[in-house]
Amino acid sequence: MGNPRRAAGSYGHLVNEDHPQYVTSVARAFSILRCFEHGEQYLGNQDIVRRTDLPKPTVSRMTFTLSALGYLEYSPQLEKYSLGPGILSLSHAFMKSHDVVTIARPLMRELADYTQAAVMLGAADGMRMVVLEVCQGDATFHLKLDPGARVPHGSTALGRADLAARPLEVFEQHLRVIEQECEPGLWPKIRAGIVRARQDYENYGFCFSLGDWNPDVFAVGVPMVSADRSRVLAFNCSGRVSVMTREKLIHDFGPRLVALRNTVFERTEGRF
Repeated sequence: MGNPRRAAGSYGHLVNEDHPQYVTSVARAFSILRCFEHGEQYLGNQDIVRRTDLPKPTVSRMTFTLSALGYLEYSPQLEKYSLGPGILSLSHAFMKSHDVVTIARPLMRELADYTQAAVMLGAADGMRMVVLEVCQGDATFHLKLDPGARVPHGSTALGRADLAARPLEVFEQHLRVIEQECEPGLWPKIRAGIVRARQDYENYGFCFSLGDWNPDVFAVGVPMVSADRSRVLAFNCSGRVSVMTREKLIHDFGPRLVALRNTVFERTEGRF
């Protein structure tokens, strides 16, 4: 049996690669595009082979096809690929079709200014969270995360908030997949943090990442579940340890983040 993966467009649901509706060639194409999340502008076929574990002939056919469609661009001089303009058009279409970002942005800006921290909106993308919007509130301490950046699911407040909102069966499936991708020595600590975050969400209405992703950063996160419960987004507020004490997160910043989430939910009527 193949490893479980989240099917595109079905938030919170993991499917098996052996499912009759699962199209392996599509999954392989997107695994190649996701290789570029590591930050390099150019990758060669061999780089992609190492990161995807796909056979080299498959990678060669896929990169050629993606280049022909405009999702990759080939540099004959470097003999490598970069992301093409087709990716940007998809990103632009996605952002234009989601009013939630437009609605949330001024509220996030206000909270970022108040907390002197970064306020982010994100969504699950496989076993990562992709940042949809970020407002920086500390001119001297930027997290260097822009829209489109991906952060870990298990160690960030953004990812933990997403996981905390999942039904228990789905939550446990996600844990199994995260464990497969995690270094064995790190897993006990990461798992404990995820489980504790789910308990904190039940107790406080929000959850924490207290130096788990970045030792210099404390953060609080809260999920936003659509009215039909088909989709989960997450907000977080992240800042310097000297500013984001646990007490301040519990009694001030956390409740304000919940209020922001509630306002966005009401204004979108839970449709996003």
